[in-house]
Amino acid sequence: MTTSFSPADAPAASYYARHIFFCLNQRPNGEDCCPDYGAQKGFERCKAQVKAAGLAGPGQVRVNKAGCLDRCAAGPVAVVYPEAVWYTFVDNSDIDEIVESHLKNGQVVERLLVPPDIGR
Repeated sequence: MTTSFSPADAPAASYYARHIFFCLNQRPNGEDCCPDYGAQKGFERCKAQVKAAGLAGPGQVRVNKAGCLDRCAAGPVAVVYPEAVWYTFVDNSDIDEIVESHLKNGQVVERLLVPPDIGR
């Protein structure tokens, strides 16, 4: 199943058509957390790819750091709003696919979705 969203689907009052938030919360007690699995590199790659594709800025896409998104078991995770689509990723090609498919073309990358029942 392919789900599609366009920037026109964003609320009229929205400053950005989409936000992607990357969990960069580091847990001090040694528990698994997204930064242990490459979240910072994913964030940096996404930010660079969004900028290179000309997608950054008002009315387009904003790439943000986030504290704990409470989906640690699926880490690393990122979530795209306003669609509330949760992704996990392994490498640069996953990030590139999210940027190209979802952030640019509004097509959800089904293979990278975090199952709804996975939390902490």
